[in-house]
Amino acid sequence: MDISIIEIIIKVIAIFTSPFFAVFIGRKLENRAQQRKDKMEIFKTLMMARTTVNIYGWTYESVRALNIIDIVFADDKNVRQAWKNLYDKYCISNPSAVELKEREKLMYKLIESIAISLGYKDKITWETIQSPYMPESVKQQLDNQNKCQQLFPSILGGMYTTMSQNGTVSNTIKTSSNENTEQKKELS
Repeated sequence: MDISIIEIIIKVIAIFTSPFFAVFIGRKLENRAQQRKDKMEIFKTLMMARTTVNIYGWTYESVRALNIIDIVFADDKNVRQAWKNLYDKYCISNPSAVELKEREKLMYKLIESIAISLGYKDKITWETIQSPYMPESVKQQLDNQNKCQQLFPSILGGMYTTMSQNGTVSNTIKTSSNENTEQKKELS
């Protein structure tokens, strides 16, 4: 008779506590999946950036990915150390050719550390990381875009000079100033 009462109590406890355990386990699994997704996003961003960073510099997305490594990989000391090593090299102003090569190597080491952390140790190798694909047509597009960005300030400067020689700049400024004064009067 005592065994059946104990069994009933255990079953009642199980019935009442199982939804709480299910929710707890579900949240743990959801958090783990989100962490993996965040890690994978950083990994993909840096894998894409490795093709262009040494020629054209970092993009906003790749800088963002670097800056959240300490948060996303908080529990992975190897990835955080690899990022610290790279960061230290980026803090050097006016790096030499040797230091630039060291930066590139440390970036690859960071990517390798992230790959290992994600479980790709034997699947994504050092050789794979060091051999990004960059078609000549894409390189040409990036070169042209970079040239346009570099020329833009001088084009604007030339336009300003031309406009100021013709008196267009001062007329534009006067007109703009008059419009602002009229708008202020209307608001009063």
